[in-house]
Amino acid sequence: GMRLEVEEMQDTVYSDEKWVRFILNQLIANAVKYRTEQPVLRISTHKRQDQVVLVVEDNGIGIAASDLPRIFEKGFTGQNGRLIQQSTGIGLYLCKRLCEKLGIGITAESSEHSTVVSLSFHINCLIHEVQN
Repeated sequence: GMRLEVEEMQDTVYSDEKWVRFILNQLIANAVKYRTEQPVLRISTHKRQDQVVLVVEDNGIGIAASDLPRIFEKGFTGQNGRLIQQSTGIGLYLCKRLCEKLGIGITAESSEHSTVVSLSFHINCLIHEVQN
């Protein structure tokens, strides 16, 4: 029952498909778990300096401002995770660790009505030159 909006993406990034798929599956699972009545998931990209940024945004219940700084900590379950009681505090921790190993930046912003997680992939100058 979730509506998916995917913006056409022109950029190509190179990374480990298996682990990036794991990260995206975790972000999508969280969007489904913490959804609202009419859930929407938006996926888009944009360039920022020497990076391609993949943005995963939902219109769910959001993350409490007091919880946001800790969401990537091992075992941390925020206010909403304790209410829903399906949160282990491991998913986003694993995402953060994988991103560190893969050289991908990960950030999260949230309000009462949405959560935005951004994955920042560095553009490899050699690959970029070969593509052009």
